[in-house]
Amino acid sequence: MMDTFVLRLLLSAITVSFFILLISLIKKFFAKHLSQQMHYKIWLFIAAPPLISFFPWSSFRLQELLHYFKSLLFGGSTHTDQSATANQKNPSDFVQAHETSAWHDFALSVNKTAPDLFFKMAVAVWLVGMVFLIVLAIYASCRIHKLKKSATEMQDRQIDELLKSCTLAVGLKKKVRLRETPLLASPITLGIFKPYILLPAKTDKSFSQNELKYVLLHELCHQKNKDLLVNYIMWLLQTIYWFNPLVWHSLKKIHSDRELACDASVLELLDENGYTEYGQTIIHFAMKKQVRTYGQFSTGISGTKQQIKQRILYIAKYSGKAGFSKWKSKAICTALALLVLCLTPLTAAIASPNDVYHFKGENVVDEDMASYFSGSDGSFVLYDSAKNQYHVYNRPMSEYRVSPDSTYKIYSGLIALEENVISPAKSERNWNGINYPFKAWNKNHHLASAMHDSVNWYFQNLDQETGTAKLQDHFHRIQYGNEDLSGGLDTYWMESSLKISPIEQVQLLHAFEENKLGFDQRNTDAIKDAIFINEHEQRKLYGKTGTGTVNGKDVNGWFIGFVKTADNTYYFALNLQSKKEEVNGSKAKQIASRILQDKHIY
Repeated sequence: MMDTFVLRLLLSAITVSFFILLISLIKKFFAKHLSQQMHYKIWLFIAAPPLISFFPWSSFRLQELLHYFKSLLFGGSTHTDQSATANQKNPSDFVQAHETSAWHDFALSVNKTAPDLFFKMAVAVWLVGMVFLIVLAIYASCRIHKLKKSATEMQDRQIDELLKSCTLAVGLKKKVRLRETPLLASPITLGIFKPYILLPAKTDKSFSQNELKYVLLHELCHQKNKDLLVNYIMWLLQTIYWFNPLVWHSLKKIHSDRELACDASVLELLDENGYTEYGQTIIHFAMKKQVRTYGQFSTGISGTKQQIKQRILYIAKYSGKAGFSKWKSKAICTALALLVLCLTPLTAAIASPNDVYHFKGENVVDEDMASYFSGSDGSFVLYDSAKNQYHVYNRPMSEYRVSPDSTYKIYSGLIALEENVISPAKSERNWNGINYPFKAWNKNHHLASAMHDSVNWYFQNLDQETGTAKLQDHFHRIQYGNEDLSGGLDTYWMESSLKISPIEQVQLLHAFEENKLGFDQRNTDAIKDAIFINEHEQRKLYGKTGTGTVNGKDVNGWFIGFVKTADNTYYFALNLQSKKEEVNGSKAKQIASRILQDKHIY
């Protein structure tokens, strides 16, 4: 969903901003306790939020923790502005009614306050900014390619020997190619997997052997510290969050800290006499013209006047290795890492990629049933228990999770029975006196009649008495879709937080009918009786419709159930999705009925 994506992006951007501010504060208050390398490396933590966004949380069964954080953050549905109380005060404002013969498919509309156009425009603007930065990156890559082509190998044995000795001193195992080009004014390093050090033409004549050694040590330390890889990561961060000014500000700080960290790595390899000479080598490049085109795709010994001044002051104060400082740096870094780990659910509350159920079954027959759907977007899943075989139409959509709407009432009633909120013999609930738009709702109901007329207030009442904690425990135990009840106790199933795919609906129905969900058999039988529809030629049809209505328009239609024969049981789920035409449970039931009839199942 577009709105979910925008909220996910904004939440991760806020988290990135939080980390930037936190790191800035840590660097300020613990400046003397952090080594120069750690001043630089600590910035890598701002890359955590986008990584968290794509982490497979569902594989580690962390949904409950994520849902808890989501409810704390939003206090209800992240997608809609809906209230059970508001619905009860004036239900006619939300009315949409559907009825098919003896089986009622009533649904109340929920309102979404933010129109889809807003989210589409937001995504469009974001994409334009990303495309602009990607075009700049392509341009920079072309310039780098041209730079490499212009570079020639340096024919000097002394320089080759110097490169080898410097590589050994730095402890770099990769082979680094040394080239010179007239297109550069100061040395730079390029390439992650195939690294190059490019020197300005005639560097061997304008530099002494010692100065050239310092240049090579600096560029090799960039390679050893994997600074180019960090550059690419930060470029990706900048591209994703180009709209965040704090990201641009932090990139400038990272560039400065990167050079200072590299200087510190070089100084650790030198004696005190070499500090001054190294500083003078850096000053040599102070007046050189900066080539900004290569941006995040290269590193170099040069920099702006302000950056070089900062580096010279650091070299002047440098007093050698500080072992204890490194241990303090590691302790601070570890504490920050633990904080990041604790804050992970904050981003993952929305970012967790649980909108799709990845079905790994091999016993699947893909079928073309497009003719039944008459151009509507939909999917159909049928499970033949005797053959242990799935028949699926529209595999991608059959794995996509959407709101269950009234189909959830099967499990709401089952959980209420299991928790003794009601019993098979005593399930009546008194009408609350509110005048609902459906006459069938305005009376007392028991489980079967409430299921038959899809009475919202009845199942909301059951959920309230059961309580969120017990509901969450049961939904988690039976693995009901994304298990997300954060949308509010009265509305989580109604185009809100709880979502389930058609394949999961079928798998749950199979487990339910064969009583593999761990519920009391009497309770399972009571729900079967409540969802029984009809019997035809010794074939019994059980099922439940569901309709999702948003802003007065039907956008989601379900019909799920199973057919019992003398020697087999067929489980099915049909879902319709549309933002253009009306789709609802009644239409889903009509299509499913035609499919079942043509397959000679019912």
